[in-house]
Amino acid sequence: MKIRSVRPNNRKKAFEVRTSTKTLVFPFSRAEPVPTTDDPVAELFVDPEAGREAFTFVLGSGRTGTVHVEQVLAYNQDPTHRRDLLLYRLTLEAQKQVAESPLSKREIVRRLGTSATQLYRLLDQTNYRKSVDQVLSLLQVLDCDVDLVVRTKTA
Repeated sequence: MKIRSVRPNNRKKAFEVRTSTKTLVFPFSRAEPVPTTDDPVAELFVDPEAGREAFTFVLGSGRTGTVHVEQVLAYNQDPTHRRDLLLYRLTLEAQKQVAESPLSKREIVRRLGTSATQLYRLLDQTNYRKSVDQVLSLLQVLDCDVDLVVRTKTA
């Protein structure tokens, strides 16, 4: 996800990050180093060296910090981002299991009851139009157990 613009909001004590679809906030307190009233943000820009996926800020004291868009999304707890991250991790594991499996791809396709094209779509980690259910079905065909662990976040 690319960042279009970013600006500091000193009243809210947060960075306002604008992407193609929405504007998200990221509090100063989560940034490193933390901007304060004694050491405010002097310079702020979307970082082209990070592929416009991060922004860099310079404090009055000269200290610099960079915040990646993943940190902003994690703070705002975007549910689609969490789903995409889970789907990405499951897909990478499915790719690994297919490579290690003694089953041929033709046999996997037969057991899934689908086409070879659909199997390749399931194995494509950049395809987010598939469902978690489809990837779990693939992992089941590959004789894999999937355990889901839910933990509370710690600071």
